[in-house]
Amino acid sequence: MGPGVAVDTLPDNMTHMVADAQKYYRWRRTGPEDRRTEDLWVDLSTFKQSRVRVHGILSNSHRQAARVALSFNFPFYGHYLRQITIATGGFIFTGEITHRMLTATQYIAPLMANFDPSFSQNSTVMYMDNGNLFVVQWDKLQLQGREKEGPFTFQVALHSNGTVIFNYREVPLPIQQINSTEHPVKVGMSDAFMALLPSPHSSDSKRQTIYEYHRVEIDITKIISRSAFEFTPLPTCLQHTTCDLCVMSNLTTGCGWCNTIQRCSEGMDRHRQEWLDYNCPEQAKESICEDYSQGSPEGSTGLSNNSAPDPTSSSSAILADSSVTEDSQTVPPNFTGATENTAIIAGVVAALLLLVVLTLLAVYYISSHPTVAPPFYLMQRRTNNYWPSMKFRNQGCPSSYTEVELGGHEKEGFIEAEQCC
Repeated sequence: MGPGVAVDTLPDNMTHMVADAQKYYRWRRTGPEDRRTEDLWVDLSTFKQSRVRVHGILSNSHRQAARVALSFNFPFYGHYLRQITIATGGFIFTGEITHRMLTATQYIAPLMANFDPSFSQNSTVMYMDNGNLFVVQWDKLQLQGREKEGPFTFQVALHSNGTVIFNYREVPLPIQQINSTEHPVKVGMSDAFMALLPSPHSSDSKRQTIYEYHRVEIDITKIISRSAFEFTPLPTCLQHTTCDLCVMSNLTTGCGWCNTIQRCSEGMDRHRQEWLDYNCPEQAKESICEDYSQGSPEGSTGLSNNSAPDPTSSSSAILADSSVTEDSQTVPPNFTGATENTAIIAGVVAALLLLVVLTLLAVYYISSHPTVAPPFYLMQRRTNNYWPSMKFRNQGCPSSYTEVELGGHEKEGFIEAEQCC
């Protein structure tokens, strides 16, 4: 997280931010009376203890976030994610570049609010990954400043096919009554792309700006205890790998093919900067798939001729090679060339032997002088899992998050921030 990243939405004439068009996802709600609601709830107690992890830092902190690697490719708005960031505030951040405003965009939020797991020892943030399913459960969390209202328990399940499930076990008060002054209150999903734009402070420098291009918003009045939302991903342009599929598929609309980068897109996704850099909007508008298919055989004709010559030419080539070989055998051997080859081989062997000897001497020296500064430094670097600590300063933003990183087999250390007032 750091400065130089701005968060913005697209201008009105460019935005794809629609809450009800169901362009990227189709969803439906189930209530307490629906048996499917219970079926969608993932009971983490039924999994092996080794698969379920209670995050110690998140379970005892306020406004913290931790990155976690996924064991499978999770499709999100047509992009494949292998890492997400779990936040104490009831949401998952899906962006590749972290910044102060995790709550702004690029999120999966079953219930984004100002939860404070540090208030109670019973509050936990846990997750589970079994290779096909990743579940995060916020268990018995309480709102900061409204602890007497009771605990919230809910979870989000990410399936390997891209399906997302929001499931609510305990919701003690209507969501619309949660105050959003100190922390945004959101339910839904959002994605954005990053673009390099001129900095307002200097015309010579550029800064990365995040543009939100789509958001799924759920009616918060429909969220009650033992209710659920099931999101099914719809086909996107990014899934098409050829020009014909991109242009002709009935599954998607508005797709264009950029032959330079071999990608199908409508221009509004996480690759938008690259789409613009390679002039893909013009290629997608003017090019025809037949142009590429016609160009391909011409470029491959030479390869085809080289790899599959006709039988006559092959026989002639073989006969010609044979005759040259027979003629060369009648010529006296060139002893000078043989001598030069032998000298080169001898030089290479000598160099390798010298390298082996020097390596052995270095190993012996390090072993017999372990306190000398250079070997001691190498031993330190070899035995310690060193990860530097980073710090940044929040700029008075009430929804800023501190990022922490997991220990154990993952990175150690913290990315710390001063808490907001």
